[in-house]
Amino acid sequence: MSDRISQLSDWMKENNVDVCFITSKENVFYLSGFYSEAHERLLGMAVFQDIEPFLICPGMDAGNARKSGWSHEVVSHSDTDNPWELTKQAIGKRVSNVRTISIEKEHMNVERFEAFTHLFPKAVFLSAEEKLHQLRMVKDVKELATLREACQLADYAIEVGAAELSEGKTEMDILAAVEYELKRKGISEMSFSTMVLTGKNAAAPHGTPGLTKISRGDLVLFDLGVVLDGYCSDITRTLAFGEINQQQQEIYDAVLRAQLKSLSIVRPGVTCMELDQTARKEIAAAGYGDHFPHRLGHGLGISVHEYPSITETNPLELKEGMVFTIEPGIYVPDVAGVRIEDDVLVTANGFETLTKYPKELKII
Repeated sequence: MSDRISQLSDWMKENNVDVCFITSKENVFYLSGFYSEAHERLLGMAVFQDIEPFLICPGMDAGNARKSGWSHEVVSHSDTDNPWELTKQAIGKRVSNVRTISIEKEHMNVERFEAFTHLFPKAVFLSAEEKLHQLRMVKDVKELATLREACQLADYAIEVGAAELSEGKTEMDILAAVEYELKRKGISEMSFSTMVLTGKNAAAPHGTPGLTKISRGDLVLFDLGVVLDGYCSDITRTLAFGEINQQQQEIYDAVLRAQLKSLSIVRPGVTCMELDQTARKEIAAAGYGDHFPHRLGHGLGISVHEYPSITETNPLELKEGMVFTIEPGIYVPDVAGVRIEDDVLVTANGFETLTKYPKELKII
């Protein structure tokens, strides 16, 4: 078994868990190496204390599961099978008396939970999330290599976007050009819906790009990322199209100071709350404390938003190998929005920014 499955099995022994049934595509991928978008069909992975695990997936994906390198049993189901009965049979071959089962409570919906509990009515159900968060939080060498490459592609996307800025082009024109060039490089999936927001539109932290045209004096916010071999990147840069006014410059400078100060204290042992508070104090000192409405950042890996959450109330200490975003922002309605975001790796003595596109204000 893989080291990841072995660590999960050790946790199961410590907590007297008979079966751990994983159903999110992200954690199935993390533990097995098999990535599948099963949609409404059942995708799952069962892990045991000392017995080989198994995957259950739609029959149309069984071949890909084996090609992914998975060397244990694959239980496949057709659209007319009852996948829960097949799951029960496969578990029953391995454990005769199932007393405790751990599941992803944050992922499994009520309908599936009811179906699962019907199979094992006497079992106690525990959450597997905390252990899975801990495992995924610290990246290994292979994961970091993939993340670095995904971040390079995010940097490239900002370069494309900057080159496309032109008066009269719309937000969607720029977005389409960025995603087209990424597809030419083999990227088929973005980490999330790409954002290109100009002028006042950027004052909404999660605004929706549309047909607004780029105009001289606008600040243009890009927020995007790519999925590469199952791992996500996430970058935000705010560029100036022509000369901007004094308040826009003031907002940009405050965000940049906050981002750089937070970055400067990243190292093992520093807490998530210290990072957030450092940025928040800087923005408040500039007079924009009420215009920084979100957390400083989030974990990054297989999911674009994963553990940990970089908030002003999270006492979790940073560890070497953690990857997360640092992305302070200021959003003033009817004026402008600025966010600067990097993907950050905690190293033995400090940090490495995986996204490299310059942060000093660029005027196009």
